[in-house]
Amino acid sequence: MGNNAEAPRTSGIQVLDRAVHILTAIADQPRTLTQLCEATQLPRATAHRIAVALEKHRLIARQPDGSWTSGPALADLTPSSRSRLELAAETYLPGLMAAVGESVQIYRIIGDERICIANAEPTTGLRDTVPVGHRMSLRAGSAAKVLVAYAPAPFQQAVLQQAAYTQEDLKRVAKEGIAESRAERDPSLASASVPLFDSRGAMIAALSVSGPVDRMGLHPAAQYGEALRETAARISEHIG
Repeated sequence: MGNNAEAPRTSGIQVLDRAVHILTAIADQPRTLTQLCEATQLPRATAHRIAVALEKHRLIARQPDGSWTSGPALADLTPSSRSRLELAAETYLPGLMAAVGESVQIYRIIGDERICIANAEPTTGLRDTVPVGHRMSLRAGSAAKVLVAYAPAPFQQAVLQQAAYTQEDLKRVAKEGIAESRAERDPSLASASVPLFDSRGAMIAALSVSGPVDRMGLHPAAQYGEALRETAARISEHIG
């Protein structure tokens, strides 16, 4: 990973050129403010001001470690673009859904929330419907526990102040590699989730199965853990 992003062509509109330079640097790899300044050679105050503005427009997004990465608005502006994770989800989620007979989703952290970036749902029967693009709190649910369990400690502490789970719960999730919830986010729903890792071993998303409490059983993690882990391994291998 290089420190300097290639400078984009200039348009003669300085603030636009700087914004594009920042977007290009962050698209290359996630950047902290210090790394962004190194990559763009912009003054710290200037880089921070423009990055915050881009974040407000959702063109970039803050990660749990404080670095910026490309934001969801870029995908909104180019709906035909698909990430490797989304393409892998399209390949493997239908099979997981068929195997477990319940709705399955993939969530990522966006700011202080989680967003559903992919799903597969049974065509009939009572089910937990979570549309792609739907944002949810990190304060409850098995996917929230997975995402927060692998996040930096300061981020964890901020979420835990209002969470339905504890620090001990997060330690258990990180140790066992799976989380579950029953009537935690919604009285009628239960779920189980596992982490998805990239080729560097970094957690990038949570893979979940969710459905009515009475069908998911007393211990969703035990009931669906094997299928979740197998699919997570295939997705991680697919994205490389």
